[in-house]
Amino acid sequence: MLILKALCHGPMHGYGVARRIEQLANDALTVEEGSLYPALARIEQQGWIKSEWDFSENNQRARYYTLTRPGRKQLGEDEANWERLSTAVSRVLRSA
Repeated sequence: MLILKALCHGPMHGYGVARRIEQLANDALTVEEGSLYPALARIEQQGWIKSEWDFSENNQRARYYTLTRPGRKQLGEDEANWERLSTAVSRVLRSA
């Protein structure tokens, strides 16, 4: 869900995705390469993102990821599920 959310802002290479998630979380989350790239591959296999090679701002080849229409739909479903889950957990934690 976090990767899909990061890609809402446009195409990004893997490092950019990790930094964007960390930025949106005010550095409360750390994204490790060892988990990011396998997740990107799985999400691409699902059809929620697509990738293509291009050149980065440093003029180095990098794979850029883009959110697809099915990915936007999945993000909406994931956000709704997260909202329900986090509300339920909050209720339990506030209970006496």
